[in-house]
Amino acid sequence: QVQLVESGGGLVQPGGSLRLACAASGLTFTNYAITWYRQAPGKERELVAAMARPTGSTSNYADSVKGRFTISRDNAGNTVYLQMNNLKPEDTAVYFCYAIHLFTKIDYWGQGTQVTVSS
Repeated sequence: QVQLVESGGGLVQPGGSLRLACAASGLTFTNYAITWYRQAPGKERELVAAMARPTGSTSNYADSVKGRFTISRDNAGNTVYLQMNNLKPEDTAVYFCYAIHLFTKIDYWGQGTQVTVSS
Protein backbone atom coordinates (compact mmCIF):
# COMPACT_ATOMS: atom_id res chain seq x y z
CA GLN A 1 0.00 0.00 0.00
CA VAL A 2 1.40 3.35 -1.05
CA GLN A 3 1.56 6.02 1.61
CA LEU A 4 2.77 9.59 1.57
CA VAL A 5 2.93 11.03 5.07
CA GLU A 6 3.64 14.72 5.59
CA SER A 7 4.99 16.12 8.82
CA GLY A 8 6.59 19.26 10.19
CA GLY A 9 3.70 21.68 9.97
CA GLY A 10 2.65 23.95 12.79
CA LEU A 11 2.24 27.50 13.98
CA VAL A 12 5.10 29.91 13.33
CA GLN A 13 5.53 33.67 13.54
CA PRO A 14 6.11 35.75 10.42
CA GLY A 15 9.76 35.58 9.43
CA GLY A 16 10.15 32.15 10.96
CA SER A 17 11.06 28.84 9.37
CA LEU A 18 9.66 25.35 9.10
CA ARG A 19 10.84 22.21 7.39
CA LEU A 20 8.20 19.89 6.04
CA ALA A 21 8.91 16.25 5.30
CA CYS A 22 7.08 13.80 3.07
CA ALA A 23 7.89 10.19 3.84
CA ALA A 24 6.96 7.70 1.13
CA SER A 25 6.40 3.98 1.49
CA GLY A 26 5.07 1.20 -0.68
CA LEU A 27 6.60 2.50 -3.91
CA THR A 28 9.92 2.62 -5.71
CA PHE A 29 10.79 6.14 -4.69
CA THR A 30 13.23 6.89 -7.50
CA ASN A 31 10.53 6.22 -10.12
CA TYR A 32 8.49 9.17 -8.93
CA ALA A 33 8.62 12.90 -9.31
CA ILE A 34 7.57 14.65 -6.12
CA THR A 35 5.80 17.95 -5.81
CA TRP A 36 4.60 20.09 -2.91
CA TYR A 37 1.22 21.76 -3.25
CA ARG A 38 -0.71 23.93 -0.84
CA GLN A 39 -4.30 24.96 -0.39
CA ALA A 40 -5.44 27.94 1.61
CA PRO A 41 -9.04 28.28 2.82
CA GLY A 42 -11.32 29.30 -0.03
CA LYS A 43 -8.57 28.99 -2.61
CA GLU A 44 -7.57 26.44 -5.19
CA ARG A 45 -4.71 24.06 -4.60
CA GLU A 46 -1.50 25.50 -6.05
CA LEU A 47 1.93 24.16 -6.87
CA VAL A 48 4.60 25.32 -4.44
CA ALA A 49 7.76 23.45 -5.41
CA ALA A 50 8.62 20.51 -7.63
CA MET A 51 11.48 18.28 -8.54
CA ALA A 52 10.75 16.86 -11.96
CA ARG A 53 13.35 14.14 -11.74
CA PRO A 54 14.35 11.87 -8.85
CA THR A 55 18.01 12.77 -9.21
CA GLY A 56 19.81 15.98 -9.90
CA SER A 57 18.98 19.40 -8.60
CA THR A 58 16.52 20.74 -11.14
CA SER A 59 13.54 22.19 -9.37
CA ASN A 60 10.93 24.86 -9.91
CA TYR A 61 8.98 27.06 -7.57
CA ALA A 62 5.93 29.24 -7.46
CA ASP A 63 6.90 32.88 -7.89
CA SER A 64 5.51 33.64 -4.45
CA VAL A 65 8.01 31.37 -2.70
CA LYS A 66 11.14 31.74 -4.85
CA GLY A 67 14.16 32.59 -2.77
CA ARG A 68 12.41 31.49 0.45
CA PHE A 69 11.53 27.83 -0.05
CA THR A 70 13.81 24.95 -1.05
CA ILE A 71 12.75 21.46 -2.09
CA SER A 72 15.12 18.55 -1.65
CA ARG A 73 14.93 14.79 -1.53
CA ASP A 74 16.70 11.97 0.21
CA ASN A 75 16.29 8.96 -2.04
CA ALA A 76 17.94 6.63 0.43
CA GLY A 77 15.41 7.67 3.04
CA ASN A 78 12.40 7.87 0.70
CA THR A 79 11.75 11.39 1.90
CA VAL A 80 11.22 14.77 0.28
CA TYR A 81 11.68 17.97 2.24
CA LEU A 82 10.43 21.51 1.89
CA GLN A 83 12.52 24.05 3.76
CA MET A 84 10.48 27.20 4.25
CA ASN A 85 12.22 30.37 5.42
CA ASN A 86 11.01 33.91 5.97
CA LEU A 87 7.45 32.70 6.24
CA LYS A 88 4.62 35.13 5.62
CA PRO A 89 0.97 35.05 6.71
CA GLU A 90 -0.01 34.37 3.10
CA ASP A 91 1.91 31.08 3.31
CA THR A 92 -0.76 29.79 5.67
CA ALA A 93 -2.28 26.70 4.08
CA VAL A 94 -2.47 22.95 4.17
CA TYR A 95 0.61 21.60 2.43
CA PHE A 96 0.34 18.40 0.43
CA CYS A 97 2.89 16.02 -0.98
CA TYR A 98 2.18 14.61 -4.46
CA ALA A 99 3.98 11.77 -6.23
CA ILE A 100 3.59 10.84 -9.87
CA HIS A 101 5.24 7.90 -11.64
CA LEU A 102 7.59 9.10 -14.35
CA PHE A 103 6.21 6.71 -16.99
CA THR A 104 2.79 5.33 -15.99
CA LYS A 105 1.60 8.66 -14.51
CA ILE A 106 -0.01 6.80 -11.62
CA ASP A 107 -0.18 9.34 -8.83
CA TYR A 108 -0.69 9.65 -5.09
CA TRP A 109 -1.47 12.40 -2.59
CA GLY A 110 -0.57 12.71 1.04
CA GLN A 111 -3.08 13.75 3.67
CA GLY A 112 -1.59 17.20 4.18
CA THR A 113 -0.03 19.12 7.03
CA GLN A 114 -1.25 22.48 8.30
CA VAL A 115 1.09 25.47 8.27
CA THR A 116 -0.11 28.60 10.02
CA VAL A 117 1.93 31.81 9.95
CA SER A 118 0.64 34.28 12.49
CA SER A 119 1.84 36.57 15.23
